[in-house]
Amino acid sequence: MPQQSMHKQVMLLATAQALFQTSSVMVMTVGGLAGAIIASRPELATIPIAAMFLGTATTTFPASMWMTRVGRRAGFVLGAMLGGAGGLTAAVGIHVGSLLLLACGTFLIGCYQAFAQFYRFAAGEVSDDTFRPRAISLVLAGGIVAALAGPMVGRLGASLLSAQYAGSFILLAVVALLGAAVLSGLRVPRVLEEPNPSSPGRSWSEIVSQPAYLVALFGAATGYGVMILAMTATPIAMVHHHHDLSTAATVIQLHVLGMFLPSFFTGALITRFGVLQIMLMGIVLLAAHVVTTLTGTGFGSFASALILLGVGWNFLYIGGTTLLTTTYMNIERGRAQATNDMTIFAVGLACSFSAAALLQAFGWQLLNVLLLPWLAAAAAALTWLGYWQKRRQQVNAE
Repeated sequence: MPQQSMHKQVMLLATAQALFQTSSVMVMTVGGLAGAIIASRPELATIPIAAMFLGTATTTFPASMWMTRVGRRAGFVLGAMLGGAGGLTAAVGIHVGSLLLLACGTFLIGCYQAFAQFYRFAAGEVSDDTFRPRAISLVLAGGIVAALAGPMVGRLGASLLSAQYAGSFILLAVVALLGAAVLSGLRVPRVLEEPNPSSPGRSWSEIVSQPAYLVALFGAATGYGVMILAMTATPIAMVHHHHDLSTAATVIQLHVLGMFLPSFFTGALITRFGVLQIMLMGIVLLAAHVVTTLTGTGFGSFASALILLGVGWNFLYIGGTTLLTTTYMNIERGRAQATNDMTIFAVGLACSFSAAALLQAFGWQLLNVLLLPWLAAAAAALTWLGYWQKRRQQVNAE
């Protein structure tokens, strides 16, 4: 693909990412609060957020396989339209006081998220080898807009209608449909993935059993799971500690900026220092988040911890995505990418569903301390892979 066209497609994907992430961040900001108003028990408050991740986890694999047949553009546009339908459904659920209908709406938003997770892979597919890490980073950098727009949409819509937060989800529907319009101009080269005698590709088990694939998956799932658990619990924890919605929304904005602002240079850092080193730095930053939560429950403590959480996620997630792209051929991408993202969002589902119960059982600070063994296991896996790759290079050199 010519360089000018390559850059144009990446910018379209970055814009679509900004719109999608605005929707996702809005659900993370007000979904638990809306659920708390409707739910019969406090531990059920985060069901709308869990339903979003359930939609993503169950849709990721079929979305990936379907797009291998119909192409990226058709899949991405359909996903955005599902997001629009989900926003309207959730608004109706809030209006009638139905937690189930609200969860159905966020489930559809999760389906939107399933398709949107492949924006970063599409950026790699329209880019050459030199531009690929930066293209992935730039698409994820679209989330910087979401850092400001997501909580703002949640706040603006909160009191727009008589049912609190119903207006937030109507605005979400508008944003999703704008995303569909942007994606209609996308052009991603089609790659035939059906097996053929000259290039059959490897089996699913051969792909996913590679050490680099497993470590890339575990690293990205760790970053995502830790981030989702803490982020989901944050607005509820802040309200519990006598902060208002506006203050909680500001913390979420700072967190999302931490998630996506580093994307402008994460790709360059990976190129310079290596993907495993950047992923290990992500784990260090997530551990620093845990330590910061122990400094108190004031605005400064919440804000600092959530910024560290965001940057740590960025390094692990972009690093994991970059590492994953080295483990499969084009003919294998559908299975490889779908398995990765489906697993990551299954972890996100478990973390979002358990966030309210864990927060109620252990409190904000102990909940975060319990994440340290998980981070230690991920650090050990990355260290092992680095050692394994070095030994393999030595053996091949001999």
